Amino acid sequence: MPAHSGLVASTPAGKLRGSSVPDKGVLVFKGVRYGESTAGAARFKPPIAVKPWEGIVDATEFGSICPQSGKVGAYTKERRKLPQSEDCLVLNVWTPALEGKRPVLVWLHGRGYAQGAGSEPLYDGANLAQRGDVVVVTLNHRLNVFGYLHLEELGGPEYSGSGLAGMLDAELALTWVRDSIAGFGGDPSNVTIFGESGGGLKICTLLAMPSSKGLFHKAIVQSGPSIRTLSSRRGTANARALMQALGVTDVAALCDVPADELRTTAESLSAQWAPVVDGVHLPAHPFDPVPAPTALDIPIMIGTNRDESALYLVSDPRRGSLTDAELAERSERILGDQRDAVLAAYRASRPNATPWELFVAISSQRFHHGSILLAERQSAATSTPIWMYSFEFEGTGPLGPAHGLEIAYVYGNASEERPGDAAVAQVERDMSDAWIAFARTGDPNHAALPAWPPYTAAQRHTLVFDAPSRVAVDLRGGERQAYMKVDLRRSRADAQA
Repeated sequence: MPAHSGLVASTPAGKLRGSSVPDKGVLVFKGVRYGESTAGAARFKPPIAVKPWEGIVDATEFGSICPQSGKVGAYTKERRKLPQSEDCLVLNVWTPALEGKRPVLVWLHGRGYAQGAGSEPLYDGANLAQRGDVVVVTLNHRLNVFGYLHLEELGGPEYSGSGLAGMLDAELALTWVRDSIAGFGGDPSNVTIFGESGGGLKICTLLAMPSSKGLFHKAIVQSGPSIRTLSSRRGTANARALMQALGVTDVAALCDVPADELRTTAESLSAQWAPVVDGVHLPAHPFDPVPAPTALDIPIMIGTNRDESALYLVSDPRRGSLTDAELAERSERILGDQRDAVLAAYRASRPNATPWELFVAISSQRFHHGSILLAERQSAATSTPIWMYSFEFEGTGPLGPAHGLEIAYVYGNASEERPGDAAVAQVERDMSDAWIAFARTGDPNHAALPAWPPYTAAQRHTLVFDAPSRVAVDLRGGERQAYMKVDLRRSRADAQA
């Protein structure tokens, strides 16, 4: 994309030259550095804000992504492979103009805590920025072992926050938004964070971090509820296992291990790399046993896709042809001694469903249950509203409303991929305009939707995004009630994490 000499934005650190998006009436600034490199002695340490520069820095190409395995998140829309580097604290901005005071939407990307990048084609923000007259920001941050290796107990205060380094990166990016977004036509006093899957998990963590207070004002959690995360005990055990596998006895020596060796060794362990409750940066679990105090005055929109697990089961050899006996066998692994009761509830709720469809529904419930639990606890603890949605549009393709397939509708990119499809355009309008309305006012209602009340445990209003969209009360309540017993049965084991 060619640079244009007139597209220069000013930030407190210096000037940036962006480019225009053809036929969109939108400007884009790519690979904007918000922090210094995290390589070498900076590895595992809190991020350092970008240093000021002289002249005009080019911002027309995406920056590096955090080292990670596989091809996921490694390509641009033009299918150009992006470099991987520990110098990855960069973000991207789409804006209709450099002047003005628009709502700002900051996206936290998915792929868990292990992979992904804000520059994935799925997150192209041009259409959303144009549609809503908003500023869209996506960002890269540290992932996997680089972002979540808890070393404080082993290495001392110097490594405070190491088990949350990736989240501290996101916090620094939000600080950049606060200090710099006015130069891109954004309003730093009206910032909404939103994200899907791993991005939703990260948003829940940010809601529980006292140092993030005031950096954002609303939150949208898409298919990524995080009720609990890792304990410091588990984080320290992971660090010990990694050091033993590397043959390293001194924490400081971990900074000298080549990035590829560090990553591949970490991936070989049966360890989870995720934010650690360290008692300082993250004082407690985000929503367990109650919401973090820092979350109570933040309006939240949260929801899931009806058939989340269809994405993960796409390569299952029994896809679409499961028998009742196989359904019972597989369900027992998930449901234990509650299998028969849960299966009965699902069959009553979905009388025409095949065994395969029932298995997809049951294995998707972990997403639904976590979101409902979060909404219940939040609504019980505060009068600040929380809205619940369910994406159920089957016109997404052969997988139906599976994990991640709502993203194109939120970003306003679905109708561009399938022009002329009236149902796609309708669902895209309903969803994208709801996200825009929420970012603007804290209320997702807009003229095209039926009246959508906030969620409470007494009413359980849920907006079902479909063609047409509708409001449900206690959507599939029988399934919810049956699955709650499964979670309660396992709660004691979960508490040991």
